[in-house]
Amino acid sequence: MEAAISVVTAELVSRFISFLKNKYQSSLNHAESEEKVVQRLQHLLMRVSILVEEADGRYITNSGMLLQLKMLSEAMYKGYRVLDTLRYKSLQDRAGFDKVSINDPSSSSLYLAIPFKRSRTYSEKDDKAMSLESDGALESLEIVVAHMAEFVVLLGGCERMSRRLYDIYLYTNNFMLGRHAEKQKLLTFLLEQNNLVGDHALAILPIIGGVGVGKKTLVAHVCRDERVHSHFSSILHLNGDNLMMILDHGRTMFGTMLVVIEFASDVDDDDWKRFHSFLIRISIGSRIIIISKLKRLARFGSVQPIFLSVLSYDELRYLSKTLAFGSVDPIEHPRLVQIADGFSKELHAMEGALVATNMYADVLRRNLDVQFWRCILDRGIRYVKRNISIYGVHPSTLLEQGHPVDITDFALHPLSMRRYTINASIKEESPSVTLGELLADPSIRPKEEFILISWESRIPPRNTFARFVTSHAEDTSAGSALHPGRKRRGVPV
Repeated sequence: MEAAISVVTAELVSRFISFLKNKYQSSLNHAESEEKVVQRLQHLLMRVSILVEEADGRYITNSGMLLQLKMLSEAMYKGYRVLDTLRYKSLQDRAGFDKVSINDPSSSSLYLAIPFKRSRTYSEKDDKAMSLESDGALESLEIVVAHMAEFVVLLGGCERMSRRLYDIYLYTNNFMLGRHAEKQKLLTFLLEQNNLVGDHALAILPIIGGVGVGKKTLVAHVCRDERVHSHFSSILHLNGDNLMMILDHGRTMFGTMLVVIEFASDVDDDDWKRFHSFLIRISIGSRIIIISKLKRLARFGSVQPIFLSVLSYDELRYLSKTLAFGSVDPIEHPRLVQIADGFSKELHAMEGALVATNMYADVLRRNLDVQFWRCILDRGIRYVKRNISIYGVHPSTLLEQGHPVDITDFALHPLSMRRYTINASIKEESPSVTLGELLADPSIRPKEEFILISWESRIPPRNTFARFVTSHAEDTSAGSALHPGRKRRGVPV
């Protein structure tokens, strides 16, 4: 009986060892397959990135080429996301192999490293989904690369843009601005030699999009182009609320002008006609750019409007990761890349998250520590949940409408803040603190009311985004009646 048990036991052990060996070999083959996918993705992304950057530095007027450029950039952003996911998964798998091992000299001379406990991050279902997505990303890149020969030839005939220090900063990490096709459409509108609507009329281009999607950033970037500067005698920026004040300055205006008007509300048709007629009288061949979130204002356009939507998740993810890591190679910090994905998912849930993306990136870039990044992400999520619980409205909506929001989770002290228009006298009297300083050390907050600088652009025109912070007790009671019962999923702003 003992002999039979011994034989059966030996057979079971032999089969178990054989199973482990086969499982291990299968894992190795899978790892080799993933490694080949990573290498292929890296190769294709390098080629596509070079082409997109080259295209972004030339003047493109062909609509077909702009469509192909859009396809190239979309495939590129998706490819970078999949590449980062595969790299992190590979890291997790290697960690699994290292944690558990079998070393039984009586059964085999081979050293087996078998991940008995599968990583919680990935299940077999996740593996299959990831495989399908990586195959899809590869296929998209391979298709655009296979059809870009003609695009490259045509691109060679497009005039190259001159780059200045401002542009060098933007392109140090490639595609920080994005909006490649939209930028080219705006350049074409501004630099077209013949008048688009006749000899005695004005060409008008509306740029329509939600709050914070980058309308003013796009226009500011294009207006700094050397050819745009030389094409117009002056570039005039107006506020739609004070549109008619231009009538008082007609004698000082001359030449071909570019007039950029930002509208927060609709304008009366009669007022617009007066303004339009005035510009026609004093300046032939000028251009007008209308910037607004109101689709109704598209009625004043003489050409097709540019509608700016929220950045796709892949593009926003690439932007936020590039800003957060700066000159540091993300490959050296795979755990931070995973946390950065968490920020990207939360930010993308917002309708226009460019300011919030820059705000968080400015804070994260100062401290490349895993615990610090996780802490900031957790605070941001709690901040949103708290405000939705109190007001029933997302905090970004509250700020946009001029209502206070609770920032207890940022300051670790009961405080509220509201939108703030910088006023020199108030700024001199009130102390100021940056968001990065407050998050790093909440104890530095002033005891009295203060100005919170959520983000300040490091490049021209160096816009400052400031909030006014007070005790939140009275604001909470007054604001709790806002939109009662209304709930929305929260994301950080």
